[in-house]
Amino acid sequence: MATAVQKIVLSSARDIPFNKLVLSQSNIRRVKAGVSIEDLAASIARRGLIQSLHVRPVLDGEGQETGMFEVPAGGRRYRALEMLVKQKRLNKTAPVPCVVGATDSGILMEEISLAENDERVPAHPLDQYRAFQAMRDKGMTEEDIAAAFFVDVNVVKQRLRLASVSPALLDIYAEDGMELKHLMAFTVSQDHARQEQVWETIRNSWQKEPYHIRRMLTETTVRASDKRAVFVGIDAYEAAGGVVMRDLFESDDGGWLQDVGLLDRLVSEKLTTIADEIATHGWKWVEAAVSIPYGVAHGLRAIKGVPLDITAEEQATSDALQAELDRLTAEYEDADELPDEIDQRLGEIEAALDALDERPVRYAPDEIAIAGVFVSIDADGSLSVDRGYVLPEDERPVEVAADETPEDEVDPETGEIRTPAVQRAVITIGGQPVQTEEEDEDNGIKPLPERLVIELTAHRTLALRNALAENPHVAMTMLLHKLLSDTFIHTNPTGCLEANVRHIFFSAQSEELKDSPSAQAVNDRHERWGDHVPADDQALWDWLTNLDDGTRMELLALCVSYGVNALFERPNPYSGSGVSQHGLDVRMAQADRLARATGMNMVVAGWKPTVGNYLGRVTKPRILEAVREGAGERAAQLIDHMKKGDMAKEAERLLADTGWLPEPLRMSDDTAPADAQPAVPVGGDEELPAFLADDGEDDDLAEAEDDEPAAMIAAE
Repeated sequence: MATAVQKIVLSSARDIPFNKLVLSQSNIRRVKAGVSIEDLAASIARRGLIQSLHVRPVLDGEGQETGMFEVPAGGRRYRALEMLVKQKRLNKTAPVPCVVGATDSGILMEEISLAENDERVPAHPLDQYRAFQAMRDKGMTEEDIAAAFFVDVNVVKQRLRLASVSPALLDIYAEDGMELKHLMAFTVSQDHARQEQVWETIRNSWQKEPYHIRRMLTETTVRASDKRAVFVGIDAYEAAGGVVMRDLFESDDGGWLQDVGLLDRLVSEKLTTIADEIATHGWKWVEAAVSIPYGVAHGLRAIKGVPLDITAEEQATSDALQAELDRLTAEYEDADELPDEIDQRLGEIEAALDALDERPVRYAPDEIAIAGVFVSIDADGSLSVDRGYVLPEDERPVEVAADETPEDEVDPETGEIRTPAVQRAVITIGGQPVQTEEEDEDNGIKPLPERLVIELTAHRTLALRNALAENPHVAMTMLLHKLLSDTFIHTNPTGCLEANVRHIFFSAQSEELKDSPSAQAVNDRHERWGDHVPADDQALWDWLTNLDDGTRMELLALCVSYGVNALFERPNPYSGSGVSQHGLDVRMAQADRLARATGMNMVVAGWKPTVGNYLGRVTKPRILEAVREGAGERAAQLIDHMKKGDMAKEAERLLADTGWLPEPLRMSDDTAPADAQPAVPVGGDEELPAFLADDGEDDDLAEAEDDEPAAMIAAE
């Protein structure tokens, strides 16, 4: 005979006046956690009591009900209601929905309290992200959502951005297939297909750091800190329809500009507008480009302008600023640290005084008619305008008789005097290196590309020139060596020095060459002497005659330095033109000897391996070889699985302070200069970044994101 199943009887529910309720001492909550009582009270005031209280009748000493009810489960809701009553926002007799438990059930109130809290399952974070998204889709603004849930509006923006990631990746996150920090990294891009592609690439790899995801998602974009972006302005770029990718969870330095083609077009248009405006001032030509190569003005005559006189108003402003600067300097001269506002004001005053000192220059109209202007963008994104250069072909011809006309000025077909051609402003956008597709890699180390070797030796040649100009004794020895060789040993090749000091230009050069310390030193030295050297031949002779020996030696070193040629070039086996292999060997050997004699070292000269000047231009085996030599085998092993672009960027970081040099910048008879040995011992990892110095375990990898605790909390 079947046994009847005993039916469960649920506790009854009814409304009980609030003043009939008391908080039970059997409530197990003792530690503050979750939403504050204040926020819970505000939620009840906005939405009402969403969940009923669980209560039991209070019995007297004889076991009879007293009409009061104690609350073992729902204590925080009770305290929130109590707060509303004290604020007189809720009547003390207001009915409260309650579930009334039986006093004779045999279940302890502590069990009820613990079960209510223990059985409550919080929603998955993704449910909240999607709920925020649904509320926004139904008309609530981000500010409304933030106010409703008592959070900062930026938290709402972050969670909405998380909900906008590819649905496929959200499903993986919901199933705990990826961590929150990975989901945050994917929010950088709105391209769902690209997000999924990146995940497929890294999902089975141990390297899933968020920085790696961000780099893969932004590898075809331009940083907002790029000089082109700063020059155009983010507002102008966005107004033209450009999209800026931003990271809401990390400092992104302004974000990434997604439409590189649009950015380059805006740069070209702005440069063209500026060039056209400059051309209206009467200049014969204006050459504009994103970057003007180093040495482009060599061989051109620079015309001198006359600075405009300062006005009375400008002088009064300058005096007032100088007086304020003197007062603040005297007031805070003994302070260990300047207050922020004073430090900022001092910077503003100095900038204003510098602007007043930079006087506008007036040029003679007849000089403007034959001279031109270089327009480019500085490294910080500001406009660079370099005025007043005359091409050799634009120099005024020697005056002839009135009835004579030079033959080259007469058109042979018409017999008429040619009208001088005026070169229009020309804008070329070529300052940025062209990115090529990543080449297939093999296990062997290929020779360095010829253009890269030429660029590297251009760096070395410039550093050698600077070193030679600072060593007159070596310059004299070198010049005498060359002159004696030409006089007595006629079969010697040209070698490293052009004895007639023919200025050697660099056919290939990296963009950073013009900003290098060597280039700045050479330019400064040339400009310093250029103001003193007389233009007239006899005056120059007389001036030299009256100079002391020390000054003459300094000038000799300066002039001889321009003839230094340590450039690599492809040997010509037929010796018809160019340099032979023997001549190239002699040139490089003499360059090494000159480096030793002057104490020149490329590390001290400021050269460091970067993605642009070396690491992004060579094969992966070459990158690994560089890291192995400079930072140790451990560092090389930690990046050997990366794609070439990421490997080059990490190698730049690892080699930054090691003093490592590629072969063309080393002495030919040594592996590296003595003072350029790796700062990190081979095999060591003391200087490795935290994310590369771990053992590869997932828990350890998480430590790479220790700098984003605030972002993590905001999203959970």
